[in-house]
Amino acid sequence: MSLGSSMRPCGDYRTTYASDMTIFATPVTRYITLAFIALLFLVPFVGSPYVLNLMIQIGYYGIAALGLNLVVGFTGQISLGHSAFFGFGAFASAWLSNSFGVPVFFAIPLAGVLTMLVGLLVGIPAGRIKGLYLAIATLASQFILEDFFARAGWFTGGSAGAMTEYLTIFGFSFDTDQSYYYVVLIYVVLIFTFTSNLIRSRDGRALVAVRDHYLSAEIMGINLTWYRVMSFGLSALYAGIGGALFGHYLGFVSAEGFTIILSIQFLAMIIIGGLGSIYGTILGTIFMVLLPELMEWSVNLFSGSYPDLVQSLAYIKEMAIGLAIILFLIFEPEGLAHRWQRIKAYWKLYPFSY
Repeated sequence: MSLGSSMRPCGDYRTTYASDMTIFATPVTRYITLAFIALLFLVPFVGSPYVLNLMIQIGYYGIAALGLNLVVGFTGQISLGHSAFFGFGAFASAWLSNSFGVPVFFAIPLAGVLTMLVGLLVGIPAGRIKGLYLAIATLASQFILEDFFARAGWFTGGSAGAMTEYLTIFGFSFDTDQSYYYVVLIYVVLIFTFTSNLIRSRDGRALVAVRDHYLSAEIMGINLTWYRVMSFGLSALYAGIGGALFGHYLGFVSAEGFTIILSIQFLAMIIIGGLGSIYGTILGTIFMVLLPELMEWSVNLFSGSYPDLVQSLAYIKEMAIGLAIILFLIFEPEGLAHRWQRIKAYWKLYPFSY
């Protein structure tokens, strides 16, 4: 056997878009992902109610955060009003089911569609501006929708809020954490799979081109306004579905829960997880859901020596979120997804990694 025939290629030899944009780099990665999803379906059998509650939160917040990442991470826009879309989806689903008798099974996706229409209205003017002006425009949409929630009693119930029904399919009610967990998990798998394929498509590459260099993208024939508006619409669609899942899980929706603070938390999820990373969105959401729990555990641990800490728990949680954003921007600006890539690369080449 000649030397040339016995050599094996080393490095990255991807010569087509299909191979470069594949979801799974290797068959092993595919099998590990499928096995992990299968394990997630077993969580209700072994997890405590506390664990299930956290997993459900990660699910609906992760869907909404993925929508924000489409705008900020993949398209290079900025949005400071994402929690308002999240809240609109929650109220829209409750309104459809309570006022028109639409089954919750259909009300959840329809709420996403209604929220997408609102997102498109915001995206039409926002698609023509950028930078600070875009930040102000999206911030204005946040306060406009907050005022709408407070005044539109026919839609939101006003200051009294709105009750939501449980999801029911063929007489079976998903009224427990164990059952509703599967509803959220299925939505997470479907939406994250769809988004992974969207980014691999022509439209997905166009979104990234708009982010990386909009002048070059426009010269190549990409309609900047169209793709910016489309990203806002998709972002609102995801936020609406996440909000609807949130509303039907709690059983009650109130306007006080969708403030600018929640919008900042959504931004923190994608910054900490990694802008422009799909699985980074999940990592950032997990971090942001568990961080307040860690702060509460720490406060309870030291409450015996410092009893005043318990009264300051809410402020400690908010400060922890702000501090986490600052530290990640300084020490890990590309987020947890980049750190995970570095760890995998290190062990893949070990002991010759450098």
